Amino acid sequence: MPGRFVTFEGGEGVGKSTQIRLLAARLRALGREVVVTREPGGSPRAEALRETLLGGGAKRFGPLAETILVASARADHVDRVIRPAIARGDDVLCDRFIDSTAAYQGALGGVPPETIRALADVAAHGCRPDITLVLDASPASGLARARKRAGEGATADRFEAENLTFHERLRDAFRAIAKSEPERCALIDAEGSEDQVAERVWEAVSRRLGLAVAMPAAGAAE
Repeated sequence: MPGRFVTFEGGEGVGKSTQIRLLAARLRALGREVVVTREPGGSPRAEALRETLLGGGAKRFGPLAETILVASARADHVDRVIRPAIARGDDVLCDRFIDSTAAYQGALGGVPPETIRALADVAAHGCRPDITLVLDASPASGLARARKRAGEGATADRFEAENLTFHERLRDAFRAIAKSEPERCALIDAEGSEDQVAERVWEAVSRRLGLAVAMPAAGAAE
């Protein structure tokens, strides 16, 4: 039986990494094999491109160049990590995928939707998420989380360094994506404690993918 492909989307600091870790634990408790990965990155070649993208090396070439780099990284990631994992029956949890390109380089960068779609189709080559969890939190709280996570004195990456207006528009873009594809996307309120958000994530995933709901909460005592 092929594995399931679950993607996590949202603005900076909404808690994607934490929620992926908690969901992975619950799926493993069901006896499922889980691969946790991310974009840009996820494979050695794609990770090299990630450094260029998040370090700001591609910014001076404009959003279209960033989109092409993201698509190049995605093609390698899909071929080497995501597709093989799904084929052998593993569940894949990915921190960002095609919707981040549509939001960052498309809605905010101005790259035409048809260009975003064409590059996504080529790079993903039919690899489509079974469910996309769009974590939604206020930009102010998300950026505060991101700064706390990075630590005092850390340099913000290419996107964290953008102003608050950018991040407000980014939130709007992700909410619009979730609204436009309700059969694939679930908009998750990411405000509250980690456990509260984890329950919202699990409810959406278990319902959409037909998994057992009666599982102990992630991190609960046995």
